[in-house]
Amino acid sequence: MTGNDDLSILSLIAHASVVVQLVLLLLVVVSLASWYWIFRKGLAIRAARARTIDFEREFWSGGDLGAMYRNVAADRDGVGPLGRIFEAGYREFAKLRGQNNLDASDIIDGARRAMRATYQRELDDLEAHTAFLASAGSVSPYVGLFGTVWGIMHAFKGLGDVGSATLSQVAPGIAEALVATAIGLFAAIPAVVAYNRFAYDIDRLATRFESFQEEFSNILQRQLK
Repeated sequence: MTGNDDLSILSLIAHASVVVQLVLLLLVVVSLASWYWIFRKGLAIRAARARTIDFEREFWSGGDLGAMYRNVAADRDGVGPLGRIFEAGYREFAKLRGQNNLDASDIIDGARRAMRATYQRELDDLEAHTAFLASAGSVSPYVGLFGTVWGIMHAFKGLGDVGSATLSQVAPGIAEALVATAIGLFAAIPAVVAYNRFAYDIDRLATRFESFQEEFSNILQRQLK
């Protein structure tokens, strides 16, 4: 076996201590889970943004709100989060407007509460599993560093019985230990980048949802006059 073969990644992992191998296995599992949620959340947020744009275009085209509500109620899964917020608000508005003992302010407040509750559920759904990406991004480097420290300790312990240590004796042990840090960073960097991007996109969607709630509340209020 040549020196290059001794320092190949697979060879280093195969000759690493059991603890380092377990750390590497954990980091690989975390990395795979991170990429799974990166793709899942990326597609979900992209779909939510596209459906939000489509619903805003339809809403501001000036169509009949009652007809729009019936269309949304018939296809709740396909209209996206903003459509479901609209549906909740209009449904509550129509129900309360049929009660003669309520003031206009009570009707609008009820519609706003219904929209706010749906808004929070939609936001929670968009944010689901992003905390995992944040945890993976923050913890993975430290897990890798633990593997590196343990590997270096194991390497120097093995050299304790050797009278004189040469670079060729030290290098493989140090290299296999540093693999843990490298894989820890490999697991952390995509998770951190994806989390920051998703947080930004979700925040922008949340702002659009909040603006719509205020504008829709004003429209409903004008219908009561």
